[in-house]
Amino acid sequence: MTFHIGAQPGEIAETCLLPGDPYRARWAAERFLDQPRLVSETRGMLAYTGTWRGNPVTIHGTGMGMPSISIYANELIRDYGVKTLIRVGSCGALQPHIGLRDLVLAQAASTIGSPSSSIFREMRFAPVADFDLLSKAYAAATGAATGPVHVGGIFTSDTFYDERSDLNDQLQRHGCLAVEMETAELYTLAARYQCRALAILTVSDHILTGAALPSAERETSFAAMIDTALHTAFAA
Repeated sequence: MTFHIGAQPGEIAETCLLPGDPYRARWAAERFLDQPRLVSETRGMLAYTGTWRGNPVTIHGTGMGMPSISIYANELIRDYGVKTLIRVGSCGALQPHIGLRDLVLAQAASTIGSPSSSIFREMRFAPVADFDLLSKAYAAATGAATGPVHVGGIFTSDTFYDERSDLNDQLQRHGCLAVEMETAELYTLAARYQCRALAILTVSDHILTGAALPSAERETSFAAMIDTALHTAFAA
């Protein structure tokens, strides 16, 4: 057990899927895993461990924002020996050719600042995905033919209600695909601990048009993302 994770030694798999919403962790575990069992609910952050095609998998909620995912990723890697971390979450599209429900595979994640920023002092560290996971995710997503798949850079914001329209303009201008709130810190921690990490994201809303998925449709729309993540983690 750690300060924030109540699982016992051996109850967390080496492969973890990381949704922000703890209830999405429960939904994904019940839908995709065989014999899922609740292994932690400390502070309401649910974690389930089961198997997928015989492979042990943990699905652990992380909460919203880089400080929150930093806590859980640090403890999962350092204290439970997790080697592969795949964020499965939502994002807001920043490019006109990206639509609702599309998948975004985050090749790199820009940010203004993260919990790890002070370590690098004056340097701007460029956190990137694990290439093996990225290439396998692209193959899995395109092979499933469930919809458009986009690969490229994203922006990890430290605020949800952001009013920086000028920043959005520059992000769009420089080809940034989408915005979310966790990936840059996850990729930085994976680099620090020499683990594998990838963010597979579903477009739930569009920053340019204001379009958004209704709440009732989000769960069913996220199934392709979870399926892609599982195929990615265990592809030969």
